[in-house]
Amino acid sequence: MAERRTRRRGVLGTAIAAAALLIVTGTAVLTNGTALAATAGCGKAPTLRDGTHTIQSGGRARTYILRLPGNYTSSQPYRLVVGLHWLNGSANDVAGNGFYGLQQRSGNSAIFVAPQGLDAGWANTGGRDVTLVDDILRVIENDLCVDTSQRFALGFSYGGAMSYALACARPTVFRAVAPIAGANLSGCSSASQPVAYFGIHGTRDSVLNISQGRSIRDTFVRLNGCTAQNPPEPAQGSGTHITTTYSGCRAGYPVQWAAFDGDHVPLPVDRNASSSWVSGEVWQFFSQFGGTSTPSSPSSPSSSPSSSSSPGGAACRASSTVNAWNNGLTANITVTNTGTASINGWAVAFALPSGQSITGGWNATYTPASGRVTASNVSYNASLAPGASVSFGFQATHTGDSGAPSGYTLNGSACTSA
Repeated sequence: MAERRTRRRGVLGTAIAAAALLIVTGTAVLTNGTALAATAGCGKAPTLRDGTHTIQSGGRARTYILRLPGNYTSSQPYRLVVGLHWLNGSANDVAGNGFYGLQQRSGNSAIFVAPQGLDAGWANTGGRDVTLVDDILRVIENDLCVDTSQRFALGFSYGGAMSYALACARPTVFRAVAPIAGANLSGCSSASQPVAYFGIHGTRDSVLNISQGRSIRDTFVRLNGCTAQNPPEPAQGSGTHITTTYSGCRAGYPVQWAAFDGDHVPLPVDRNASSSWVSGEVWQFFSQFGGTSTPSSPSSPSSSPSSSSSPGGAACRASSTVNAWNNGLTANITVTNTGTASINGWAVAFALPSGQSITGGWNATYTPASGRVTASNVSYNASLAPGASVSFGFQATHTGDSGAPSGYTLNGSACTSA
């Protein structure tokens, strides 16, 4: 009898060890009844860190920016979001705007990746950019803990086209995609399997006509088995957006379409709203498919800074990058506290060139929309230690002058230029 109990304990111990091995080696396991396809990086001490990384892909050195959750642990599989830049944009731009605002929405439940396109675009010649994403995912998932049933991609303009190409070429890799002002520019000749799809496009897009967005949307309306329809779109001059969820789609493969009254912009803002609706709706679309942790909503922004612990203002250094097109632009601003005291609550003032008007922003609140503007901290980035930097940015319209902001001050003290 004792020998039999010992044998049972041995079998049980072997089963437990085997289950642990499944988690580490990347085989699907059940957690609270939900299938999680964990990667080889689960259970390993990570070597990858936040920052820019270089990888060999297709015989060339390519780069990508990685952002880990603040509380990353290798014992938990995370969502993975690939953010793709626009033509003449960069991975830095995508990271700078918080991956189209999703990083702030994610509540530390996702790993974010921003690849850099060749010639600042996504021609995907010979499938080279799809291969780049394959290679990046392989490296990341060998080192970090990713739930492979929770991979997503999104991008604006050329980046939207590339996210569409990923849905076409890798339908079993990506759970859902969200092209913003996208078109079939990066290749998709043989889409054959469903992918959850959320298309966003401006009714007055002067760069990629909304008909091109409707066309790529309808590829997945068909593949996902949805009922074909002509969803309503907002009237010109309404300053609103309309989001439609298609009916009849296969279970687990929804299609959404959001048309907004506006031009070719990545983060449109409804009239009288203070921020874009895009990040909230896209994150809700992505997170509906379950996940490894419950995302938390971003904290409510603070409309005005609290007092600074640095008397008489603060020493600072400021720099900015601008990407412009037709009558629109995005600007990313970085301000560094070069003083010796910590700042708890900041307000950065700057002058916009004549004819520019802010339509939306990230990582700060802005008032007014033109002229001399003050960007104030939000609750999650109010503190600036000596030597620390904060990055924030905005999108704006312009009437010809797409220059950078100037005349920066931090809490009333003039900043030097970086």
